[in-house]
Amino acid sequence: MGRCDLWCPLYRGAGFVRAAARVLACVAIVAGALGSTSSALAAEHLVPPGTPLQPVIEAAVAGDVIRLAAGRHAGPIALDRTLSLVGEPGAVLAGPGVGSVVTVTAPDVQIRGLQISGSGIDVAEMDSAILVLESAPRADIRNNHLVGNLFGVYLHGAGGSVVRDNIIRGRTDLRMAEAGNGVSIWNAPGAKVIGNTISHGRDGIFVKVSTRNSFENNTFSDLRFAIHYMYANDSRIIGNRSRGNHVGWAIMYSDRLQIRDNVSDNDRDHGLMLNSTNNSQVIGNVVRGGGEKCVFVYNANGNRIAENWFEGCPIGIHFTAGSEGNSMTGNAFVANQMQVKYVGTRYLDWASEGRGNYWSDNPAYDLNGDGIADRPYRPNDVMDEILWTLPQAKALISSPAVQMVRWAQAHFPALYPGGVVDTAPLMRPPPMSRRASP
Repeated sequence: MGRCDLWCPLYRGAGFVRAAARVLACVAIVAGALGSTSSALAAEHLVPPGTPLQPVIEAAVAGDVIRLAAGRHAGPIALDRTLSLVGEPGAVLAGPGVGSVVTVTAPDVQIRGLQISGSGIDVAEMDSAILVLESAPRADIRNNHLVGNLFGVYLHGAGGSVVRDNIIRGRTDLRMAEAGNGVSIWNAPGAKVIGNTISHGRDGIFVKVSTRNSFENNTFSDLRFAIHYMYANDSRIIGNRSRGNHVGWAIMYSDRLQIRDNVSDNDRDHGLMLNSTNNSQVIGNVVRGGGEKCVFVYNANGNRIAENWFEGCPIGIHFTAGSEGNSMTGNAFVANQMQVKYVGTRYLDWASEGRGNYWSDNPAYDLNGDGIADRPYRPNDVMDEILWTLPQAKALISSPAVQMVRWAQAHFPALYPGGVVDTAPLMRPPPMSRRASP
């Protein structure tokens, strides 16, 4: 019998269609069963207080949910498989004061809704409420309350992880230099820290040797630096708030950053520090009441610094150490004791394409009504240079000799030293960012 004798009759009638449909239905059922095996095997384990937690973890399979009932649960624990660790309201996970309370070594782990305390204080060992290691990418840590630990969350190589909507309060019984950070990130590309409230300890977020990170809408207080960057490129710092820290945003040795719509209120030293920060966008930020300087720019090149609001600092912006190629336009310098401190001999024009910055102490006229002052603005003069190099000369600030020098400069502009000049100062400040309300 030929091959056509076996198969051709099926083609000649509806029998073939019915047979094919049955085969396809069987294949779909088998495929569905195989695809749902992992979800069918996943289970939820409710753990009452006082139950040893690590044996429950070791008996679970990937995809399981371990739910901690309200009450006190003893750590430390290690999550070495893909699990969800979830706390019911009132669930507390307490470590013994040594090591990390939770150590994560498996990918795609979720930790939610827990109060976690009781880590050790060994900085070298990264003692944390939650320590996520390099073998555990894409961790999702949210809606937790991490209290009194050395580090809150430490992402040590755990790329793609998310730390969201947590309250992190560090140790208050250690000196700041001995304390850990709210969130530490080392070599965790793509990690995100969003919507957290972080206080006490050393730095709110410390990131080192990483890329493509995003820090958004976090609130920081009672810290050294709210956000501290070291060798971290191509990242975003957007919509964060810093109040009462030593420095708001300490950005060092990093390139191609987006620093937008952040607010620093009453930080002790600086609101924003750019140290060897290059080719970045610094736009729409607000700094008010910095104890020393609103902004410190040191050896930072090729940045666009625009539409920011700097108010009420002893120095509005301190600009030094060969910083070149920066664009300064549309910023507002409001009621700073000294608007600009520039250390250098070159002339810098802080206007771009016919638009400069707003200076609250500029007694300017605008006869043609184009919004640009009719004369350039110079924030510094010869006496400023003398006072920077010889602080003792401040005793002579009101003397007739100083007044004579300033009178001469006003009438003979060639006497002005090299420095900052704004050739198109604005008559009105740009609108303050919506995020800037106290």
